[in-house]
Parts: sequence; structure tokens; C-alpha cells
Amino acid sequence: MKIRRYSQNTIKAYTSTLARFLEFNSDREPDQIEPERIRAYMLHLVEYTDLSASYQNQAINAIKFYFEAVLGQSVDPIVIQRPRKAKKLPAVLSEEEVALIFKQIKNLKHKCAIYLIYSAGLRRSEVLNLKPTDIDSKRNCINIRDAKGNKDRITLLSQKALLLLREYYKQYRPKEWLFEGAEGGKYSTTSLRKILQRAVENAGIKKEVTLHTLRHSFATHLLERGTDLRYIQSLLGHSSSKTTEIYTHITSKGFENLKSPLDDMDV
Repeated sequence: MKIRRYSQNTIKAYTSTLARFLEFNSDREPDQIEPERIRAYMLHLVEYTDLSASYQNQAINAIKFYFEAVLGQSVDPIVIQRPRKAKKLPAVLSEEEVALIFKQIKNLKHKCAIYLIYSAGLRRSEVLNLKPTDIDSKRNCINIRDAKGNKDRITLLSQKALLLLREYYKQYRPKEWLFEGAEGGKYSTTSLRKILQRAVENAGIKKEVTLHTLRHSFATHLLERGTDLRYIQSLLGHSSSKTTEIYTHITSKGFENLKSPLDDMDV
């Protein structure tokens, strides 16, 4: 997987999901597992665990990779049928809720990291992989290197975020990574997640909010402000426009001109 330049996150995910599959087949040597056992394992996931369809799909990818790339065995597509995709809409925050959350964050480093995730539509791994040289203040953009799918892209650099970053740089003088831990190296994902959760709680917001919610909110707010979907697709780094089109189902833009029939009933 390293030779094929899979990301560290993908390697970690495939390793853990494959380990569960091998544990399920612990009565056999790994190279003696028949393809039919894949089908039995998938049925086990559906009937006896509360794991999501997304996990099931990930397990299929990991097992298929193992059979084909490691064992050199082809797997009949009929043996491993993928689950139907759940058509769930991601949660988003209003601009007012985002502002309220941000007001709860006082630490300069924390504020810069969270501001960047929202203002540039970054994934959590993307903000943690940033280097000081990726911030291009002259062109008002951020260079995202080796993002999901090993793709580079550029995205927006907010002027408010830039002012904070300049203050942050003078105070912290990061060496290799833009956001570094107390002992050096990249800042931790867990710490970043806790910062946001604490701010959400302090803001009194009851929605389930994750770091990725900020990315979804960024895209939705751009769409509501009239930004063309093609630009949003480019900023987010989506390969397919279909992925970006989900935000057209989330936005409430135009609702202000609509009225429920109930409001005109004499009840």
C-alpha cells in the first residue's frame, strides 16, 4: 500500500478492518480463506453488529485489496455485493452559529486552526498537514498538498484568518508544520476535536457538530451566497460534481419566499 502511495489513514483503516475479517476466520490460515467466507462475514456485519454501511463498504475495499493485491486471487463481484448507500444529508451550521462557536475559542493557535477549517473548507487532515509555506498571502490562497486521492489544490485564504495567522506566527514561530504540538511534530487530531467540542458546548449549540461539519457549512454558506457549484467543487477538491451537488439539498436559500399552506388555513 505504501508503494502504491495510499495515505496513512487508508493504510490504518484497511489494516484494522482486515484484522476483524481475519479474526472472524481464525480457524483458517489467511491464504486458505475461500471467497464465500467474505459473503458470510458481510452477513455477520449486517445481522450481528451495529456497524454502518460505510464501514461495510470499507471492509469490502480492504478485503478485496488483500485478495487481489496480496494473494493474487480475483474476487467474483457477485460474492461481495456492496450495501445500498444511505442518502443522508450532512449537518450544517448557520453563519450565526459558526460565529457563536468561534467566539468561545480564546487560544490563538486553536482559533487559527478552527478558523482555517471553516474559512477554507479544509478536512482535518489537511489543516494538520499544512506547512507555513503553504499560506500564500500574495495570491490570497492556501496550497493543499497531497490531499485525499493524492491531489493538490488551492483554496481560499480568508483575510481575517490571515491577520490571525500573522499574529500566531510571530508568537509561536512554527518550524516544520503550521500547527505543532508542545513537543514538536504535527498537532493532534484528538486535541483539535476536543477544542471544537468544548466551544460547541460553551456556545449552547445542541446539534451534533464535528470538524467536518465546518467544511460542510463552508460549502453551504458559499452556495447560499450565490457561488457557482463548479467553484465550490474545486475549493473542496471533489473529483465529481455529484459529490458537491449534495449541498443544493441542504441550503435553505429561497425558503424566505415560501410559505407553508398551513399558515393560510383558518384553524
